[in-house]
Amino acid sequence: MRPIAVLKGASRSIHPPFHVPNFRASYGCHLARRYLSQNTNGHIAQLLEFKPDSAAKNVVINGYVRSLSKTKQHRFISLGDGSSSRSLQVVAARELTDGLSVGTAICLTGSWEPSLGALQSHELHAEKIEIVGPSNAKTYPIQKKFHTPEFLRTLPHLRPRTTLNSGLLRLRSQVIASLTNFFAQHHFTQTHPPILTSSDCEGAGEVFKITPATEIPSTPSIENRKQPEYFGSTKYLTVSTQLHLEALALGVGNVWTLSPVFRAEKSDTSRHLSEFYMLEAEMSFVEELGSVMDLAEAMLRTLSIDLSESAVVQELASRSDREQMGYVSNDQVKQRWEGLKQDSWPRITYTDAVALIQDKASLMECKPPVWGEGLQAEHEKFLAEYVGGGSKPVFVVNYPQDIKAFYMRASQPPSTNITQPGQTAPGATVDCFDLLVPEFCEIAGGSMREHRLEPLLAAMYKQGLAGNPNAEGQVDNQKASPLEWYADLRRWGCPPHGGFGIGFDRLLCYLSGVPTVRDIVAFPRYFGRCDC
Repeated sequence: MRPIAVLKGASRSIHPPFHVPNFRASYGCHLARRYLSQNTNGHIAQLLEFKPDSAAKNVVINGYVRSLSKTKQHRFISLGDGSSSRSLQVVAARELTDGLSVGTAICLTGSWEPSLGALQSHELHAEKIEIVGPSNAKTYPIQKKFHTPEFLRTLPHLRPRTTLNSGLLRLRSQVIASLTNFFAQHHFTQTHPPILTSSDCEGAGEVFKITPATEIPSTPSIENRKQPEYFGSTKYLTVSTQLHLEALALGVGNVWTLSPVFRAEKSDTSRHLSEFYMLEAEMSFVEELGSVMDLAEAMLRTLSIDLSESAVVQELASRSDREQMGYVSNDQVKQRWEGLKQDSWPRITYTDAVALIQDKASLMECKPPVWGEGLQAEHEKFLAEYVGGGSKPVFVVNYPQDIKAFYMRASQPPSTNITQPGQTAPGATVDCFDLLVPEFCEIAGGSMREHRLEPLLAAMYKQGLAGNPNAEGQVDNQKASPLEWYADLRRWGCPPHGGFGIGFDRLLCYLSGVPTVRDIVAFPRYFGRCDC
């Protein structure tokens, strides 16, 4: 493997950002040192932070040509490698740059010297340039100019090479690392629930059916329709890992996962994808919904404190006016991070939220809801702005039972006003919450799970997911129900438990200021589009 950044003869050097103690123990220190010297993972971001007083000789760096300008005697190369939104300024003699064009992958050897210019403290004076990946400038579609999100969406395989999209990939990586650390510190076990499932968790029917390509008949016939299913019965791509996560939680305690999920919604909106990631957590031996909300709140607050001063977040919050076109402003992005840092996020019941919206109906364009209906996006934005003061996220709790999933625990006693005790919901509610953030609506939802067998079977029967249970909690058509295993969890030692899920890509949209999930995902899949 070619070394990416090797500094020789300098007053200080860039150290590799990883350690291999097990490698040292197994193969000896001399082999470990040789391995590190050949695989030093130095990047342009690291080199830009290296500011020696005198020139550092024999620097080797790899990257892609972002732009190329020239004078009579010199060529100026703007070099990037995806590690930073900033480019590395390279000064080279004219004869060294033959064959270079925008997009070319090169390996540079030169001297890292203090710069006379104002754009960066140092610049690389090239002594040798090796083309390791040529590029045709006439056909390469990514140039040094502003490209609209709509245009880049047509090139999902190339748009990670732009400064914004490479920054979004780095943000995703750092958020995952921070969340992994948070759950480890809180003694959660990371798990990997299955992607293929026998049921539709939410019961909405928006699932993708699994069928082997070799078993799809070219012409339908009675014989083809009688072919046995690959798995013995119809299976789907999961829409949520929650049900399986509950089973894992009953085995090892508190668990979490970050998994891809799939929904066959024919929705053409900025908030929906057919393939996306969900972060889901499940807590065992938890009695109250408040504990679940406390965990979600602590997780997001810790994340914001952990990363708000990181280089990638600072870069995303310092975009130029041109780079902000089509995206949320830098000031709004900073305000979002600050809002997540604040303590004591407000909590309001669905009942009081509906009453508040009805009272402030003149401030909204859409019709106010009546009790028992779902909240529209405008209603949620209003609540986040009004209740959260325009900065804090807001928990809306205790939604009507009839508009929520079968597995949610009924509120006992009936839910009452959190902020002003006294008002009782007019109908049955469940112990659940939606987390709303300013400007963006819902990013998370959770609930207490119904851990008692009889109420769960009754709810499943009501939604057509199981037969009518008898007095012993048994149903007539046990084998016909794909969720019989889920009911089994309640038959043998099921404690009170609850959890939540966060649309991970929506969260990244909120943190980065990208207005649509189609631009936060490297390869977006949505209704009508699955390009590569």
